[in-house]
Amino acid sequence: MKTIRLTTSQALVKFLNQQYVEFDGERDRFIKGVFTIFGHGNVVGIGQALQESPGELEVYQGRNEQGMAHAAIAFAKQKHRKQIMACSSSVGPGSANMVTAAATATANNIPVLLLPSDVFATRQPDPVLQQIEQTNDLSISTNDAFRPVSKYWDRVSRPEQLMSAMISAMRVLTDPADTGAVTIALPQDVQGEAWDFPETFFRERVHYIERREPSQKSIENAVKLIKSKKKPLLILGGGVRYSEAADAFAAFAEKFNIPFSETQAGKSGLESSHRLNLGGIGVTGNSAANKIAHSADLIIGVGTRFTDFTTSSKLFYAETDVLTINISEFHASKLEATKIVADAKVGLEVLAEALEGYQSSYENEIEEAKKEWNQELNRLKTIEYKEEGFIPEIKGHFENSLTEYKKALDTKLVQTTVLGKVNDLIAPDSIITCAAGSLPGDLQRMWISNERNTYHLEYGYSCMGYEIASALGAKMAEPTKEVYSMVGDGSYLMLHSELVTSIQEGIKINIVLFDNSGFGCINNLQMDNGIESFGTEFRTRSTETRQLDGDIMRINFAQSAAAYGAKTYEVYTMEQLEEAIENSKQQSVSTLIDIKVLPKTMTDGYSSWWHVGIAEVSDNTSVQSAFEDKQSKLDKARKY
Repeated sequence: MKTIRLTTSQALVKFLNQQYVEFDGERDRFIKGVFTIFGHGNVVGIGQALQESPGELEVYQGRNEQGMAHAAIAFAKQKHRKQIMACSSSVGPGSANMVTAAATATANNIPVLLLPSDVFATRQPDPVLQQIEQTNDLSISTNDAFRPVSKYWDRVSRPEQLMSAMISAMRVLTDPADTGAVTIALPQDVQGEAWDFPETFFRERVHYIERREPSQKSIENAVKLIKSKKKPLLILGGGVRYSEAADAFAAFAEKFNIPFSETQAGKSGLESSHRLNLGGIGVTGNSAANKIAHSADLIIGVGTRFTDFTTSSKLFYAETDVLTINISEFHASKLEATKIVADAKVGLEVLAEALEGYQSSYENEIEEAKKEWNQELNRLKTIEYKEEGFIPEIKGHFENSLTEYKKALDTKLVQTTVLGKVNDLIAPDSIITCAAGSLPGDLQRMWISNERNTYHLEYGYSCMGYEIASALGAKMAEPTKEVYSMVGDGSYLMLHSELVTSIQEGIKINIVLFDNSGFGCINNLQMDNGIESFGTEFRTRSTETRQLDGDIMRINFAQSAAAYGAKTYEVYTMEQLEEAIENSKQQSVSTLIDIKVLPKTMTDGYSSWWHVGIAEVSDNTSVQSAFEDKQSKLDKARKY
């Protein structure tokens, strides 16, 4: 057997260079590059290997380990999981910073390869700098925290273990049914240790992502079920996009006249203008999709995980039959569904052929629901601030403080109106990214996706701090398109460090920042369930009450981003917004548009319900009422 003597790190880099993916006859490199922040534990190990012989791997310098890993997730998501990035971190806090990103990847079934450095396998310098000592188990390190948030976890304690670890890693990273974060912990001493690796370990490896065919029995069961129903509703999930099954999905819906709704991951899988597209469904859904969902006699979920937001905490499908098409046996089995375990494209095509002759019984319901929603959408896009009678939903604390916010933020701008204007102004092929706060709800309801695969939401984990990094990752995946990060002030403050990386690399991204001086989404949740505003607005601490109920904070985000080198804009009027959007298109450097918007000017629930834990015992009658309302909804919802 021919061998080549390399360090563990050198062998890892050489192996990563030889990985390819083939899907529908198209072959591409699987690992585009490596995000890294060099530090104690990886700079002289993987760092040495990448500096001396990186091969085709591109090395990118991150600014925060969570941020760079989020960028890697966004890259893989925008590439429909056919190409990924690896992430290398230092020991201890550098590794721990990536745990949140690992959870984000796994919750969304997005492949990302994490390579956190680890403490010495020999234990000779113990406790080494940044090592956590567990007195009951010396084998535990920070990297064990990755176990529950990874689809595959391994620790390479000897150089020769790298081979089985990486072969298993590639298996999971290229598995469309069960992919997510893959974590390979690399002790810093082992990174530099050498071994005689077989040359065969470094041969070109092609990972074939095959389209799983449905079983005949599952198709027969599905046909029987559908033919017994008159008004089915399709749900377009993220699996449709990853399978690249949009045309098959559209053909199925059109052939049988079945309307469809979208999840956050599925939105822009097909154009919003499609005549059967009702838009977003569930807790962040619109009135059209939610209205049809309430009356549907069959739900057909294609490539969806059926999260609580999609099912309105199982209220929508309490007594409705469910059919699933999913590559994952686990997800296909949810809601006691009749299941087709298959690739989305193949499953739809085979089912369509077997269902020949069927037609739904919809008459004018689809058009009427869409017309009603379009009227509401136009209202949301044209709301203006008025001193009196502004928005009926504003209540309690905000009835008295709205004028205060207007003065403090020097704005009359309404969030929904701003969002509608941004949608109108940016190019149709632009990609938008988002993850948390009130914006995902507004976007799923209001955003018109004129072209496919331009809506990039992380809502499996709804991780604050994903937004800026995701714009960088999406732009790396599609460099010819403009990318806009839609982000609230809360998420921006949580994590925006990869803006600096975008400037360093000359990778232009655009940040559209909605500043309402608070965690507005959570303030809504709080107040909607009977609790007074508490700890969710951005206010100074009062010297009188010693609570966070003092003056409203005003932060100039444009100035801070300008200091990094971004082109920035301050927006207080619709005219300034239009000027900023148009000017930002002409820039070659990353931009930030700092928009001051009034609180409580986002969209509402549209006949949906979200099951949250409400206090069963309280002296507050509003909380008591909220708990009783929750119990009544819970009694009507599906239990499994």
